[in-house]
Amino acid sequence: MYLGLDLGTSGLRALLADGEGRALGTADGAYGVAHPHPGWSEQDPQDWITACTAAVAELRAAQPAAFAALKGIGLSGQMHGAVLLDAAGDVLRPCILWNDTRSAVQAAALDTSPGVRDLSGNIVFPGFTAPKLTWVREHEPEVFAKVAKVLLPKDYLRLWLTGEYISDMSDSAGTSWLNTGTRDWSEQLLEAGAMRRDQMPELVEGSAPGGGLRQKLCSEWGLSGPVVVAGGGGDNAVAACGAGCLAEGQGFVSLGTSGVLLAARDAYVPAPETAVHTFCHAVPDTWYQMGVILAATDCLNWLARTLGQGAAELAGRLPERIDGPSPILFLPYLSGERTPHNDSDIRATFAGIGIGDGPEALTRAVMEDVSFALHDCLDALQATGARPESLLALGGGTQSPFWVETLATVLGLPLDVPDKGEFGAALGAARLAMAADLGGDPAALMARPQISHTVEPRSGLTASYAEAHAKYRALYPNLKAVL
Repeated sequence: MYLGLDLGTSGLRALLADGEGRALGTADGAYGVAHPHPGWSEQDPQDWITACTAAVAELRAAQPAAFAALKGIGLSGQMHGAVLLDAAGDVLRPCILWNDTRSAVQAAALDTSPGVRDLSGNIVFPGFTAPKLTWVREHEPEVFAKVAKVLLPKDYLRLWLTGEYISDMSDSAGTSWLNTGTRDWSEQLLEAGAMRRDQMPELVEGSAPGGGLRQKLCSEWGLSGPVVVAGGGGDNAVAACGAGCLAEGQGFVSLGTSGVLLAARDAYVPAPETAVHTFCHAVPDTWYQMGVILAATDCLNWLARTLGQGAAELAGRLPERIDGPSPILFLPYLSGERTPHNDSDIRATFAGIGIGDGPEALTRAVMEDVSFALHDCLDALQATGARPESLLALGGGTQSPFWVETLATVLGLPLDVPDKGEFGAALGAARLAMAADLGGDPAALMARPQISHTVEPRSGLTASYAEAHAKYRALYPNLKAVL
């Protein structure tokens, strides 16, 4: 039996799987996000431990015999967070999360430092880990002086599980301290951020062993042990393991809180000027590239809150089939944007609203223009040489047939919608645990999910959506000029 732990932004998901990769049960634990100042986003790492403890207790109660046969644990986590620890391993301050934008000035300065883009393979975005530490050095020097280790969120959970300071390459690639091509910490990148190698955890591949479960926890959880803890990975890399996206040409598009268009790559081909992320995959000798938009279903959730209605209610008002683009434009930059603009200051806007337009028209515009934003990500990926032939459609937004058909038509690619079931980051984490326990080729354990149906682009509407996308693109520079 294998346990996958997916440490997300709003909660932890635990999944128990058997040796065939079948999910036997899941449990969830929620926690909050603190926003003490505009643009700040923080969490107490202890909340992750509390959520994990509760989720494990629930799984043990529901599946006592299966859980007692546990052989491995895999980890997936929200990327880019900064957990700062002193020499005793105690937390020095709340974790600064991936969607915290306080370090925009520091990120811009690091991004122009000699060799930073070349070595890291990426733009230094404000959400990355390195500029957070520069911000702490400048604004909280007494904290910075005590920093003995910096861990990513899932690796703090690993520290509690194993007592060891270990990370993996896929998650560490989002720090701006890793040489993404050589898959190792870079002395030059660390020096650029006034950091040292001894402040970094040991690195392992995501499918390799990354510690063992502490005997105290084995006893508390009723396990005879030993239980291996896999290296794991950043959430998108591990989700790709759950969806079987490991080889060139394979990829997925996710309509989650944020939006992601990911393509697996057999070689390291960075192109930071595109604002595409180029990261190590969670399996050896493989990389992935992705375009990221900071708000996808978050835009629909925001609209629902603003209108005092439910997001599902708004989505349910739209037809299942599309009939052409809306005259309303919406820029989905509620929290700034990554791909392709790398602009933390830009904000969202509607354009072209008429007196007769109501909730249905606004919902349609939100779905269409989030799709346009993901088209920008596809353009950026294709500029690096990525050529996905089809994509898995993942995330909560895929429950809307209107949104999926809109996205397929805007991207000009067929979208494969998986059968209902577990195939995301929690399953990917369990698969990495299997790989760490059993060895061998990780790809053999990471098949693609069964497909429910494929949504084809509406070829007769392609031209009209392309025209609307061109108008959408023209709106950004004009909005930027007045903000």
